[in-house]
Amino acid sequence: MLFVCLGVLLGAVGIYEPLVEFAGRGATVPLSGFGFSIYKGVREAIDENGFSGIFTGALSAASGGTTAALLFGFVASLFFKGKPK
Repeated sequence: MLFVCLGVLLGAVGIYEPLVEFAGRGATVPLSGFGFSIYKGVREAIDENGFSGIFTGALSAASGGTTAALLFGFVASLFFKGKPK
């Protein structure tokens, strides 16, 4: 949670975008990159829709990664059986 919030904060103050340009796709890896994509989605939605973009931007920006994680988790559960510890 700390790294996701850090990605949002670094994006908000304008530090993360130059880091992405310098490091390339490596800076957009999970956790801090996920927070940065949430920030970008909210920023774009606010520019387009105003105040309501605060609520819709994060969902639209992060929906692809979240959907992929759920789908791959479901497929993995079809092939493997969980065991209680």
